[in-house]
Amino acid sequence: MTKTFKKSVLAAALGTASFVGFSQAQADDYVIDTEGQHAFVQFKINHLGYSYILGKFEEFEGQFHYDPENLEASSFEMEVQVNSLNSNHAERDRHFLSDDFLSAGDYPTATFVSTGFEPTGDTEGVITGDLTLKGETREIEMPVTLVGEGEDPWGSYRAGFEGSTILTLADFGIDMSDFPEIMQELELYVTFEGVRQ
Repeated sequence: MTKTFKKSVLAAALGTASFVGFSQAQADDYVIDTEGQHAFVQFKINHLGYSYILGKFEEFEGQFHYDPENLEASSFEMEVQVNSLNSNHAERDRHFLSDDFLSAGDYPTATFVSTGFEPTGDTEGVITGDLTLKGETREIEMPVTLVGEGEDPWGSYRAGFEGSTILTLADFGIDMSDFPEIMQELELYVTFEGVRQ
């Protein structure tokens, strides 16, 4: 999980709220809806050049702030429980969590804290922030897109986003030198729905 994930995913996955229908909402704080399972922190990495390994982190929390009048003040933060990794293969997951890769015993959480947001269109932009993974903090950029926003059937107001980025694993102290070059990077994908507070 390199360039974007401190992504705790990451984090998940994001000052994204920055571009929510610029003229619609007021400056508001949102909490990512993990209780309703409307958010995901997922990853994809090539397997020896033959296929891909897909996985996710199942436990995380986060929040974001969106100010349509001052987009630069928008922010996002997320914390991911590294031990919640699930690639649908228990033995492989134990290996991923071991000192060979994530050292989850010493570094149980990953975090992402945004430092800026630059809109690139009406419903998209690039979020910049610090991702901390395995004790290493790196600045990453993640293009993000507004999926949608509005009132839900239960009287709450929601906004949802998605974003992805490529992380160089060595940037976070994950040694992949014994594997093919194509496995040196990982794609991080984050999608989340926030409930306005």
